[in-house]
Amino acid sequence: MSEKIYLGNGVQKFDGNLIEISLDLTKLGQLKEHFFEYNGTKYIKLKVNKKKVSPDQYGKTHYVTLNDYEPEQRQDGQQAYLQDQGKDADEANNEDDIPF
Repeated sequence: MSEKIYLGNGVQKFDGNLIEISLDLTKLGQLKEHFFEYNGTKYIKLKVNKKKVSPDQYGKTHYVTLNDYEPEQRQDGQQAYLQDQGKDADEANNEDDIPF
């Protein structure tokens, strides 16, 4: 995985039910290699994460980064989504080992 590409910040409002974000469109426009098309519409995957020190000195509670994760291709042609599910390979292999 490459270095994080920061694209903006956000503020949590209404007891966490809303996060308003501002994006740097100049940076976003430079990331066209990360755009993908689905049914004739162009998309880009982003992540909105809570800041470790929240709020920061400017009142921002969240930050926005590019989601550049691409699933690994397995030999059978399917994609492995272990990272998206929050599991490592050992945990995935142990799921079939039910003790009863």
